Amino acid sequence: MRRTSAAIGSAIFFLAAPCVVAGLGPWWVSGWEARSPLPGAWMIPLRVAGAALILAGAAVVVDAFVRFVAEGSGTPAPIAAPGRLVVGGLYRYVRNPMYVGVLAAIVGQALLFGDGGLVVYATVAGAAMGGFAHWYEEPRLLAQFGDDYERYRRAVPGWWPRVRPYHP
Repeated sequence: MRRTSAAIGSAIFFLAAPCVVAGLGPWWVSGWEARSPLPGAWMIPLRVAGAALILAGAAVVVDAFVRFVAEGSGTPAPIAAPGRLVVGGLYRYVRNPMYVGVLAAIVGQALLFGDGGLVVYATVAGAAMGGFAHWYEEPRLLAQFGDDYERYRRAVPGWWPRVRPYHP
């Protein structure tokens, strides 16, 4: 796939997937209205931490999308998957940086808005992403990339980043 096509496809998928799950979904749950479930002194540091998680999560997701175009010559969308296994950038530390970034953004919103419903939403979204990764993505990647993916899967954790980068 040409990079221009991959970039356009990735931009469309970005709006259709992470923006819906990490943006529209939390808005449906919380209305993005701040609540104060804890005494005021606790809310300021929690809101700052929440804003930091949202920004960090968004940066991770954007970086992962760019990596799919630049390194994989494809998109994260299953219908236009990359032709090469993407193992650079943040993928050197964790196999699912997009999902981790989306979950960080959702948890960040839970902290920012003080909304426990968003913690429940993050749990459900995380379970759905974990199931999709385990039962769809991993078998597909193993079938497509064989031993290269198996070595990568053994060396790089799926959800909690490793300390040292993976070097294929």
